[in-house]
Amino acid sequence: MLRLLLGIVKGGVIGGALGYAAMQLGLGAGFGWLVYGVVGAAVGFLVGRPFWSHLFDKKSTVWTAILKAMFGFGVGVGLWALGAKAAGDPQLAFAGETHALTQWQPIFGAAVGLLYGAWVEIDDPPAKRDKAAGDKPGKRT
Repeated sequence: MLRLLLGIVKGGVIGGALGYAAMQLGLGAGFGWLVYGVVGAAVGFLVGRPFWSHLFDKKSTVWTAILKAMFGFGVGVGLWALGAKAAGDPQLAFAGETHALTQWQPIFGAAVGLLYGAWVEIDDPPAKRDKAAGDKPGKRT
């Protein structure tokens, strides 16, 4: 349960921050697929077992993080397509403004991040340290 909450928080923060950055850069409707694809890729690269933990573990490979990022790009684009195309991009009123759902980049970015972050955190948790093996990462139980 703790892993799920941690994935939700980490994914939501990453997605919200990248969505806010996209909003500040003025990346509007034409860049929606790219924005949410990058959110999914960043969540895949950083949540769960992040890429730097693979760099220091001789029994592991960084390709796991790269594959999670590539898959996350597809998940982000797919969730954008579901919201923008399949659901008809419903209007959402927030803070006195009304925009299409996918045009609220910080909110929709956080939603994409927390959905994929929760899944990645449960699927690929960080390696547990084994006290008998000298407290070195690498052995997963």
